[in-house]
Amino acid sequence: MPLAIQARMRGLIDVATMREVESVCERMATLCGPAEPPSRLHGDLWGGNAIVDSDGAPVLIDPAVYGGHREVDLAMMRLFGGFGPRVFAAYEEAHPLAPGSDERVPLYQLYPLLAHVCLFGTSYATAVKRALSALI
Repeated sequence: MPLAIQARMRGLIDVATMREVESVCERMATLCGPAEPPSRLHGDLWGGNAIVDSDGAPVLIDPAVYGGHREVDLAMMRLFGGFGPRVFAAYEEAHPLAPGSDERVPLYQLYPLLAHVCLFGTSYATAVKRALSALI
């Protein structure tokens, strides 16, 4: 909500979008899926923060580490690309996700999208609306 309020006060999202964010926030407990122990999250896991070292081994950079639902990083990985289907298949094989995880992707993308609206402007507002429409 704080990011949505900031975006609305700056005229970056419209009243209808604000109402949809409020609706999602009111239903957050039912939208988040089954409870599970917190995972250590990268916090900004997009393709630009996954590189390889001089030996070709994968390295993650620029973390904003915190504990939360593991689907958050997976949703962020889908948001801006850079990770192929093989990564997600390997993850699913090693640590299967709870049913409905695909439906929760827009929920876990909403926060970074609202942050991008506040940081970079209205060019991200359409993506916010798209995520909200999947949740409403």
